[in-house]
Amino acid sequence: MGPGSARRKGIALTDRQRIAWLRLIRSDNVGPATFRDLINHFGSAEAALEALPELSRRGGSTRSIRIATVVEAEREIETAHRFGARFIGIGEPDYPPALRQIDAAPPLISAKGDLSTATLPCVGIVGSRNASISGTKFAAMMAREIGQAGYAIVSGLARGIDAAAHRASLETGTIAAMAGGLDQPYPPENFDLLDQICGGHGLAISEMPFGWEPRARDFPRRNRLIAGISLGVVVIEAAARSGSLITARLAGEFGRLVFAVPGSPLDPRCEGTNGLLKDGATVTTKPQDVLQALAPISEVDLFTQTEADEPDYEHPEGRPLSPPPKDDERLTIIQALGPTPVEIDDIIRHTGLSPSTVYLVLLELDIAGRLERHAGGFVSLSMMD
Repeated sequence: MGPGSARRKGIALTDRQRIAWLRLIRSDNVGPATFRDLINHFGSAEAALEALPELSRRGGSTRSIRIATVVEAEREIETAHRFGARFIGIGEPDYPPALRQIDAAPPLISAKGDLSTATLPCVGIVGSRNASISGTKFAAMMAREIGQAGYAIVSGLARGIDAAAHRASLETGTIAAMAGGLDQPYPPENFDLLDQICGGHGLAISEMPFGWEPRARDFPRRNRLIAGISLGVVVIEAAARSGSLITARLAGEFGRLVFAVPGSPLDPRCEGTNGLLKDGATVTTKPQDVLQALAPISEVDLFTQTEADEPDYEHPEGRPLSPPPKDDERLTIIQALGPTPVEIDDIIRHTGLSPSTVYLVLLELDIAGRLERHAGGFVSLSMMD
């Protein structure tokens, strides 16, 4: 028996909530982790938006924080509609189930295409842009057979391995994770491929605004989407320093399976994949290697949520707010921080202050642009501080 779609659970956002969510995530110094902390503390996106100026001031910023306006959010939503896309919140039924489980999952993604593809169990296939003929053929064969087994194939719309995987899974379901806005595909030569994906059994997703041209630092964020959506990631022809290895590393951090296709030691394109094998990735020479390893995971449907564990994001009735931290408490926490990332639990133990006080001071510093967040929930003072 093959894998099936996850049961579509979740609560739809109201139009008003969707606008507030979009405003919050598009405001200065608000990333996915900060977004969740803000709503956990204030109860709703609207309440968090009202609090941003005061948080920024208490965090030590001397400049006014830029907060996205209602008009800007409405304009972006209208742009999405004209493009045939929509925004999906993390607690809504069409949000990819596995993605919502990762640290700092994007609270909103824009999506265009067949939304049912988002709830299929997914396998990522990534590799070299400058792929060999045999590499692209192998990627296509893997994507075709894994897709026929009931999985959606996820990749990054790049030339080479990515494009081959997408084309081979157009009929069974494929997801293109994009580094820029949905209307800014990269490379431009794959614009027609993107049209085929969105016009069939495929889906394009992005967490970036419409009109956003991808920059070098946006591609690791895109790779995080690929790793987060997937139950496992297959790496084919990856050089020693490549985005595919970033995707593999993130997949491992997220608890996903990592598969690597061995290659010639004489081919620089295979140095990264051979290195993954040395580090414990699963040797992969045929689709069955992936399907057999993933069968226990996909059958159990680990990422399906119950009502009890829906994301705890909106509390329209509001929440009782703790009083602002005292100046001496704030100073104690700032003095405990430095450029080296530390765990928040260690800050709590070191300062002896309550968790709520520590979290609120960190939120103030974050909104003021003075805090850096790192993988695994670690934080440090910004090097600019």
